[in-house]
Amino acid sequence: MSCTKIQTSGEDHCKAGCYTDAHGLQSIATLVRSTEEIPEPISTQVKGTIPTWICGNLLRNGPGKFEFGNEHFNHWFDGMALLHQFKIKDGQVTYRSRFLRSDAYKQNSERDRIMVSEFGTVAMPDPCKSIFQRFLSRFEMIKPTDNASVSFVKYKGDYYVSTETNFIHKVDPATLETVEKVDWSQFIAVNGATAHPHYDPDGTAYNMGNSYGAKGVFYNIICVPPERELADDTLQGAKVLCSIAPTDKGKPSYYHSFAMSQNYVVFIEQPIKMNVWKIVTSKLTGKGISDAIYWDPTQDTIFHLIHKQTGKVSPVKFHTKAMSNFHQINAFEEDGFLMLDLCASDDGQAISVYNLQNMRKSGEALDEVYNKMCRVFPRRFVLPLNITSETPMDQNLNTRPNSTATATKVTNDKVLSEKLCLRVCVCVRVCVCVCLMYSYVIVCKYNMWRCKNIFSVCVCVCVCVVGAKIYSVYK
Repeated sequence: MSCTKIQTSGEDHCKAGCYTDAHGLQSIATLVRSTEEIPEPISTQVKGTIPTWICGNLLRNGPGKFEFGNEHFNHWFDGMALLHQFKIKDGQVTYRSRFLRSDAYKQNSERDRIMVSEFGTVAMPDPCKSIFQRFLSRFEMIKPTDNASVSFVKYKGDYYVSTETNFIHKVDPATLETVEKVDWSQFIAVNGATAHPHYDPDGTAYNMGNSYGAKGVFYNIICVPPERELADDTLQGAKVLCSIAPTDKGKPSYYHSFAMSQNYVVFIEQPIKMNVWKIVTSKLTGKGISDAIYWDPTQDTIFHLIHKQTGKVSPVKFHTKAMSNFHQINAFEEDGFLMLDLCASDDGQAISVYNLQNMRKSGEALDEVYNKMCRVFPRRFVLPLNITSETPMDQNLNTRPNSTATATKVTNDKVLSEKLCLRVCVCVRVCVCVCLMYSYVIVCKYNMWRCKNIFSVCVCVCVCVVGAKIYSVYK
């Protein structure tokens, strides 16, 4: 497949350097500690005046419990989802909160220990199991959590809470009670979806989610229609508009959200990369998924445009320097250009900074953590939409007045390369090793429970060592 490469640079509204030299920062440890739910509304003290025409519920979601028994989570994203409701009426505000009754929350609470692995924390083997059962559990894939702690979303008029796995939960916005657990993978072939969908005026929802299968890893654009055929519909009618292969198939990019204009979905493929091998073996190594995400500043950031009505991916790829981005500000089309406003930094180490041990520091230790973080600033990219083979190269295509952003056509080229072919071969080798490993685990389980055959355990360990050796040679 051929594509057109456009080199872009954005309007960088940065008034200071990337790093700061702050001192005496106030500790935020109280904001990242466990709290109790408040299921019944309580009155709050209002400072100032709230206009009487503001009436409704402000719903928020986030982590609210960071330990069970003597075990604690490692990352801010791991905390159990706590739902918040601020009810505003006649200038007054009441507040209530409830923990999401996810399977993760219920299992952890029942055993008073961490039973379900989260983004930065791997659940340890159950001490009640035998030594062999605990050993074998290390070779199991980490199951996706249903701890939907990121945000409230809407599909078909119903309210859900979401994280970045394949599970969302329908909730009652009036009481915050958990209603129903819904699995994306029961409706479309994805292994998860973002917690930040976008909506058309008619209620059509758009989202993104990855899929991992025999054909490799793909980024998928998802569409959920607003209509419902039955009263209890959830994600019925959802479809994948298109699938995009990662630039580096073995190491797809991490993304938290995406942008959308009137006619286009804009996917930002950034050089925050995911090591799929480390994710597959995370339970074996005892390291969370967060340890499999890393920053590669040698790679470009690429903007992919997908037409919402046709589902076609534009062959024009917009490249810019390495940057990290979690949320976008706005995207709109005007005079043949798509303006993309977002917050970004020149460093992608932020995820590791959100470890709880960092966020609970104080004094000089907190100052040091903060000053090592690259600052995030708003940037505007101006992407020309009418690129053809006749478009001239090596000149700025951004003709908008008073704009310092640039967009330059560099070349028409082929995507396929020898390096890409090598990566595919390596993926095949690794997949074979993984299949062998799990085959022997199954054999090992059978022999161990039926024949008490310790030899099978040794074989299983040897296969794992061989698989790791092959990976180290060919990676």
